[in-house]
Amino acid sequence: MVVHYLYNSSGVWIAFRVGKNLFEPRGEWAGWMPWDDDYVVAPDGKYLGTITGNRLFRLNPPPRHGFAGYPVYPGPHPRPQPPEAATVIPLPETATDIEAV
Repeated sequence: MVVHYLYNSSGVWIAFRVGKNLFEPRGEWAGWMPWDDDYVVAPDGKYLGTITGNRLFRLNPPPRHGFAGYPVYPGPHPRPQPPEAATVIPLPETATDIEAV
């Protein structure tokens, strides 16, 4: 399965995505993508963030979606090799950084 590394706007690795599941860098499950878009929901069903390219940030206000349903716990994922830092980018006007998931 392909691992997609996700960074905050400062270029710090904060999460990785495998399929529709999001994991924190140590491999613990942090959320999932229940819809066919880039919105990530935490296991408790609350909006966690939005993925754009290789960046994860929180939109303010959060996007409106219906009930996310109930996720299937995927278990922890083996920790991937840490990636190189990414470049610094500006955040979208209505977004804030996520320092860690």
